[in-house]
Amino acid sequence: MATLILRDLVKSFGSTRVLHGINLSVADGEFIVLVGPSGCGKSTTLRMIAGLDEVTSGTIEIAGRTVNHLEPKDRDIAMVFQNYAIYPHMTVRQNIGFGLYTARLPRAERARRIEEVAAILGMTEYLERKPAALSGGQRQRVAIGRAMVRNPAVFLFDEPLSNLDAQLRTQMRLEIKKLHARLGNTIVFVTHDQVEAMTMADRIVIMKDGRIRQVGTPAEVYHAPADSFVAQFIGAPSMNLLPGRAGGGRVRLDLGAEIALGRAAEGAVLLGIRPEDLRPAPAEGAPLRGTVTVAEPLGPGTLLHVDLGGGVEVIATGPGRAAPRPGEALGLAPDPGALHLFDAASGRALR
Repeated sequence: MATLILRDLVKSFGSTRVLHGINLSVADGEFIVLVGPSGCGKSTTLRMIAGLDEVTSGTIEIAGRTVNHLEPKDRDIAMVFQNYAIYPHMTVRQNIGFGLYTARLPRAERARRIEEVAAILGMTEYLERKPAALSGGQRQRVAIGRAMVRNPAVFLFDEPLSNLDAQLRTQMRLEIKKLHARLGNTIVFVTHDQVEAMTMADRIVIMKDGRIRQVGTPAEVYHAPADSFVAQFIGAPSMNLLPGRAGGGRVRLDLGAEIALGRAAEGAVLLGIRPEDLRPAPAEGAPLRGTVTVAEPLGPGTLLHVDLGGGVEVIATGPGRAAPRPGEALGLAPDPGALHLFDAASGRALR
């Protein structure tokens, strides 16, 4: 296990700069998830940590030593790729133990490590099979096992679940989380799926356009987003953002409604309301009124897409049973204790 520190990390491809000074400290044994839209620089950051892409400037430290100029094999890391990268002509045993054959370990020690890793991953009975005889989840376990058997200081995962179906992705997410709890290794995990980030991470690093926008626990980035981008990126469905003007403890929305803030703010703002904090209310006296355009039943609740007029639509949460139907007029009331406010020009959160 080891700490990982990125200092002023910059990456350019020719004249195009794709990372603009990344600074990040990962504690020993921490599970960090890098998340963001396609092209934000998260996979490039991971590849630089692994030594697969050269650093333009800045430093990478693993366990207290700078590794910028070390080959990947000398960095004490192991990487699990999106496409598994296991050898189809080898058995599970041979694939898991592949990295040990160059380590000059005694044969008995190699066998012991492979058996131990296979047992942890529930793959013992498949050791003599080849990848073609395995399911997608089993192949991903083999890829993880090949990384585990070397006992690296840092595990790097590059979107390892994106090729799996939804049910298997949920199962593997849980297995990786359990594996981390058991082994305690430092993990850096890249994904574009914010649900994966929220459910797996000790801390989430949210990136956009080659910059870090916020680092925090899942609760911190969800309940106290640093800016309007983080607010909309984290959460499914996304936070509703309504433009308006704040003053006198209230915000007057551009669509004409007024909502009490309970705090001081002045000027052009974006009012943020998460769908679960916006619920149906009697139309008479409701701060927001509109017409249901789409109802998405989810069992315990229903997502209601509501047209407020003027081209503005919000998502609210209704009951699972007897929910309003498309075409119905509806009043909506936000939870006054769960309102978010952002500067309209910069997007920065106003506390």
